Amino acid sequence: MHKIFKFGGASVKDVEAVRNLKTILEIYKNEKLIVVISAIGKMTNQFEKLLDSWYFEPESLKSNFEIIKNYHLDITKQLENSSGEITAVLLPIFDRLFEILSEKHSNHYDKDYDNIISFGEYLSTKLISTYLNLNGFENHFACAIDLVKTDDNFREGKIDWKETEKAIRDFVEKNPNKTIITQGFIGGTMNNEVTTLGREGSDYSAAIFAYCLNASEVTIWKDVSGLLNADPKFYHDAVKLNEISYQEAVELAYYGATIIHPKTIKPLQNKKIPLFVKSFLAPCDEGSKISEVEPLHKTPSYIFKTEQILLSIFPKDYSFIDAENLMKIFSFISKNKLKINLMQNSAMSFTICMDNKPNRFANLLKDLENNFAVRYNMNAKLITIRHFTPEEIEKVIGNQSVLLEQRSRTTLQVVIKN
Repeated sequence: MHKIFKFGGASVKDVEAVRNLKTILEIYKNEKLIVVISAIGKMTNQFEKLLDSWYFEPESLKSNFEIIKNYHLDITKQLENSSGEITAVLLPIFDRLFEILSEKHSNHYDKDYDNIISFGEYLSTKLISTYLNLNGFENHFACAIDLVKTDDNFREGKIDWKETEKAIRDFVEKNPNKTIITQGFIGGTMNNEVTTLGREGSDYSAAIFAYCLNASEVTIWKDVSGLLNADPKFYHDAVKLNEISYQEAVELAYYGATIIHPKTIKPLQNKKIPLFVKSFLAPCDEGSKISEVEPLHKTPSYIFKTEQILLSIFPKDYSFIDAENLMKIFSFISKNKLKINLMQNSAMSFTICMDNKPNRFANLLKDLENNFAVRYNMNAKLITIRHFTPEEIEKVIGNQSVLLEQRSRTTLQVVIKN
């Protein structure tokens, strides 16, 4: 049975990180491995700047392109010891990217987004696959566009599971004895147009490969010791969760925990494939496990989401918030591809908290204001506490100004005025 490894941007961000990846793979050299890799470091952000230059600021296009190219080639030159063999693999990819950017964009932003941003994953995997082959770790390169088949909902491609399973199984059967290196985050339509699976979607890619191959396990390699009960940037007393259930992982992902992509868990749960989160800095440490087991003791977990918008919507004719009004509101939210992080309604108002996506929110406001009265707060913060206690609420919330509070038996959500 295969094991699926996923390495994120931080685990391949520089020369030492790439060499460390090879060290980890060598520990498992006798295993059947599918290795899913993200774009190098923070390159996805840089590719997004490149795309926006193409669309909105053509004067900065060349400089943004050079930043990306030089970043990759600097790593490459240190890895190849003057042989030039990895550089020779990457240069045609940059030539193709520049050729695309030299033409007029399509005015279909999401489609162009997937086409341009996917170069980040393609470059990182070509670099690493070539480096490994040159240094005695044989592997086979796989293009996820040919294997992970989706519809044409660009930036949020929906998986065609039947076609994906067939493509992945066929590829693996033709390459049974080598580690396979492939890209996270990206897929392709049946017409081979590039799609992506949603931001930070490489975790989901790993789960897709695991599901299609009935893998024995999935390991996501991170720069932390395992699953933590809070982001250390916001909560200094974070502790490791040694094992949690699939259900708890889904709940944490739903509320915004960034350690696991929200879509990752369900394919694994369906086939009871355990998911491990381990540190690429200490690969022999135990890490954390997500499985069918439900631990008896539930450690409180904290999720902090900044740059939130708290939006309250009121019928202009002072009517109730009924099913018809809710249907309109949800249709506008869906149309503008925004995600609700919290919602609450009263007789005459419907309030939601969402991430601040400036362009999408502006369009949502236009749609709403044609039908409703609207009030909103910018720059709010959403705090979610799973398995809260009064002591934990006091510790985390304290005397901060609360705009909205909502609680269930297990979860407290509070919107704070920032």
